[in-house]
Amino acid sequence: MTAHYLALGDSYTIGEGIAPEARWPVRLADALRSEGIAIDAPRIVATTGWTTDELDAAIDAAALRPPFDLVSLLIGVNDQYRGRDVAAYAPAFEALLRRAIGFAGSDPARVFVLAIPDWGVTPFGAHSGRDVVAIARELDAYNAAAAAICAAHGVAFVDIAPVSRARGGETDMLADDGLHPSAALHAAWTRLALPVARAVLSRA
Repeated sequence: MTAHYLALGDSYTIGEGIAPEARWPVRLADALRSEGIAIDAPRIVATTGWTTDELDAAIDAAALRPPFDLVSLLIGVNDQYRGRDVAAYAPAFEALLRRAIGFAGSDPARVFVLAIPDWGVTPFGAHSGRDVVAIARELDAYNAAAAAICAAHGVAFVDIAPVSRARGGETDMLADDGLHPSAALHAAWTRLALPVARAVLSRA
């Protein structure tokens, strides 16, 4: 049986500024296939700039056909960028997580969430006029809330924030816009997500 994979998100999932084959969900499917796990190309519902509510509306319009064997969710950076506090983000994120679980046949073990990278470490962040210390603090709060919500629902949380913060400002880790991650950083995220996805699909 071939597994079906749904990836929900924003620019970090669609891979703004990089080739489609370099996006981490595509790389993840490729890596699973290389291990002998049959999985089709990911169905990606993601666009640069989406907030939680915009992703929610896009899901409504996407005519998805569940159940999916694997579902990923990475969302929230644009909520933070637009000045929404964590008290507004948390319930919106939880609603999306519930939808993701529903798409996975109501099995939370088939869902995983990636942490939000810190865009403040990038050249764009440094020249944005925003307080990069505040950006880091706010995104840490977002990620802590998301991790707690995931734990409450039995969903795996893949913490890509440390590697993104440590290396996200390096030239080879950046797309040409100086903000979005390069193929190299997407590859690092893939390596972190792979054990979770492998465990899910091996169990199946």
